[in-house]
Amino acid sequence: MSQAHDSLRELPSIDRLLNSSVGQALAERFNRDYLVRQCRTILDEIRVTVRQGQTVRTQDLQESSILRELEARVHSASVPRLTRVVNATGTLLHTNLGRAVLPQRAIESVTRVNCDPVNLEYDLTRGERGRREEAIEHLLVDLTGAEAATVVNNNAAAVLLTLNTLGENKEIVVSRGELVEIGGAFRIPEIMAKSGVVLKEVGTTNRTHPQDYENAIGPKTAALLKVHTSNYKIVGFSSNVELTELVRIGQQHNVPVIEDLGSGALVDLSKYGLPKEPIVSERISQGADVVTFSGDKVLGGPQAGLIVGKKPWLQRIVRNPIHRAVRAGKMTIAALEATLEIYQQATTLAEQIPVLRVFTRSLEDIDAVGSLVLARLQHALGQEYSLSLEESAAQIGSGALPTEEIPTRVIAIRHGALRPDQIAERFRNASPPIIGRIHGDRFILDLRTIFDPMDLVPVWSRS
Repeated sequence: MSQAHDSLRELPSIDRLLNSSVGQALAERFNRDYLVRQCRTILDEIRVTVRQGQTVRTQDLQESSILRELEARVHSASVPRLTRVVNATGTLLHTNLGRAVLPQRAIESVTRVNCDPVNLEYDLTRGERGRREEAIEHLLVDLTGAEAATVVNNNAAAVLLTLNTLGENKEIVVSRGELVEIGGAFRIPEIMAKSGVVLKEVGTTNRTHPQDYENAIGPKTAALLKVHTSNYKIVGFSSNVELTELVRIGQQHNVPVIEDLGSGALVDLSKYGLPKEPIVSERISQGADVVTFSGDKVLGGPQAGLIVGKKPWLQRIVRNPIHRAVRAGKMTIAALEATLEIYQQATTLAEQIPVLRVFTRSLEDIDAVGSLVLARLQHALGQEYSLSLEESAAQIGSGALPTEEIPTRVIAIRHGALRPDQIAERFRNASPPIIGRIHGDRFILDLRTIFDPMDLVPVWSRS
């Protein structure tokens, strides 16, 4: 113990560390208070280790060693936590990996609005305060045929805001078969409860009929809610009430109809060889009073919640104080405006919307990339690894088209001495990290999202 205390007395002071050549070099890049906190943390950790009787190497107590640790910590802390990864999972819109990659036009727009002041809430014609969603509203109205529109920070917020505006302290009628969980244990009934409405369930899990809605409508009914079950499907003995029928019931009883589309497509995806998702403009033409959907799923834009519908309801929604609490920032608005302009103006959507490009990519193109990846990856990994190019299927992800799969090609990787999870860990430690999936005894790299073969050739810059 005496030796331990003697060792602690030999520890350099914080001033001594910061006055060293290393400390002075760091002080040119980092402020002193930050460096002092880092030094104090390192020295406190050494003291705790010594006092607990744990073995500490003599060199670890020396000034040079502590300075090396200081350099390592401040440089490590300076690396952004959000870093580029390679999505080779086979889930094309991966929530954990940020969903949609933005169009180049949207990226440029975000950069532009961050370089200088912009007229976010300033009307240049009238010279007075304006509305930030005006930049988006005219585009959404044009693309969907709605009377009015607004934007918030995500679709869950759009649903909460709409329900609170139309139905606070009143009843909202919804089918039991549409009470979905939309990810991260975030459930429609819970959103409804937080919005201040009373949930009135009708029908059963697999079958709901028009009469169920008719019987549920009463003096406290504020709206009928239809939720597109975009993250699962009921097959077999089932039935649901179509939007047109729900609108008829709503109009008969003077009750508005809200539809949450979840993903929300602006174009017919069947034109690109995909199953048809509900198109927002069709839902508006069928009479829905309010429709909510996401900006960052099959639409291919930034995370956002879009609300379109009839003007009286939208005017109430925009005036709700919650609207300000969940409003979109200038970067979201800039990226969304650019993305919607592509939908409005472009002749070749798939070439400009990365999500659609991935969805519609030909197998011939994937095969060509796969052949290059196979050879280069085998060379990088060595002969201890067994690689093969195989047929497989990718999925859209993020609750869109849940039962539909898109043909793809994958690189399957095996190793005699390493488990698939160990191979996966090694690829995650590459720079940039390469994220695949495990299937049986193989680690799988899906190629549908890979356009540059070198993206799947790992560079291990970290241990």
